[in-house]
Amino acid sequence: MVDKPSVENRFERGLFASRWLMAPMYLGLVVALGMMTVIFIKELFYYLPKVLELTAEEMILAALTLIDLTLAANLLLIVLFSGYENFVSKFDFDAGADRPGWMGKVDFGGLKMKLIASIVAISGIHLLKKFMEIRDIDSAVTFGQSEMMWLVIIHLTFVVSGVLMALMDYLQAKAYKS
Repeated sequence: MVDKPSVENRFERGLFASRWLMAPMYLGLVVALGMMTVIFIKELFYYLPKVLELTAEEMILAALTLIDLTLAANLLLIVLFSGYENFVSKFDFDAGADRPGWMGKVDFGGLKMKLIASIVAISGIHLLKKFMEIRDIDSAVTFGQSEMMWLVIIHLTFVVSGVLMALMDYLQAKAYKS
């Protein structure tokens, strides 16, 4: 006869160990962060020699591009660190004062809120860049009303989604306190 607690115990240990299947995904995010760093440097060196020739609007667009890449990289780090600590394993080393304050404290709800906030910020920057590319009525017509309309709709969808997620988290926290 099969010992049920032993089979159940091994099954549960196997399920628990399966969390390590996520580790290669987090390693892939490290590679993606490296790729974003290369793109950031490429953009920086593209604009650097032109800095004396750029108009104020072009410089703002260049800065927005760099900010956009930085926000996306921050998003990768948040998902990488928080996801690993929440779903795979805690970091066992002592980083001392260099350890970011939010590390080890962001739960799944917090991660979700940081994710949607970053997406809204990135979308807003992209939308602002598109608005700044429109210089006059003629270029606005060639740019395309429908494209701009869809960019605004998509951005507003992200904003509304973020507000609804925050409301759901608030209601859930309030229900647990009762």
